[in-house]
Amino acid sequence: LIPNIDNVLGVRIPALRQLAKEVYKESGIEYLSCDDTEYMEEVMLQGMIIRLAKMELEERMNYVTMFIPRIDNWAVCDIFCSELKTAVKKGKETVWQFIQPYLKSPQEFELRFGIVMLLHYIDEEHIDLLLKYTDSFCHDAYYARMAMAWMISICFVKFPKKTMEYLKHSKLDNWTYNKSLQKTIESLRVDKRTKDVLRSMKRR
Repeated sequence: LIPNIDNVLGVRIPALRQLAKEVYKESGIEYLSCDDTEYMEEVMLQGMIIRLAKMELEERMNYVTMFIPRIDNWAVCDIFCSELKTAVKKGKETVWQFIQPYLKSPQEFELRFGIVMLLHYIDEEHIDLLLKYTDSFCHDAYYARMAMAWMISICFVKFPKKTMEYLKHSKLDNWTYNKSLQKTIESLRVDKRTKDVLRSMKRR
């Protein structure tokens, strides 16, 4: 499931979240200063503690900045982004501005971080900005492209008319565009008739 990553213990996420609570209760944010993490789960623990820590949003985002370079696979990236849901709720505009540079990053997992964070912004206020951003997307890295396809599929579920109109005129490269269609077709929240239409839109 995580190619090229061999430092996985196999600890399930619910167990990690419970362990994060215990570590934070015992030593606070001290664990965040540890930079010799050997296993993927240790890195995930740090991301979870960033969420648990009692601190102001600005300080939390400073720790997020420190953490992002430690992301080297999709699992750590996506779990960490989900951990930041509460931070987004507390400072939606602040976090929106924070992720903007990552949406332009040439680094695969910095870019994936930025795109996955956009999942917190698929709403009336941001949908037009998200669809506009997709046409500026240009990257060859697999996990960045897959994040984009995932984001577009969720946009389609929540804003089907706008996203369908976007897809009809999309400037995305063919691979990412077709993956976006595929991810949308795989969704249980899209009806069969719409899926048939999307299949007919595949680029050759």
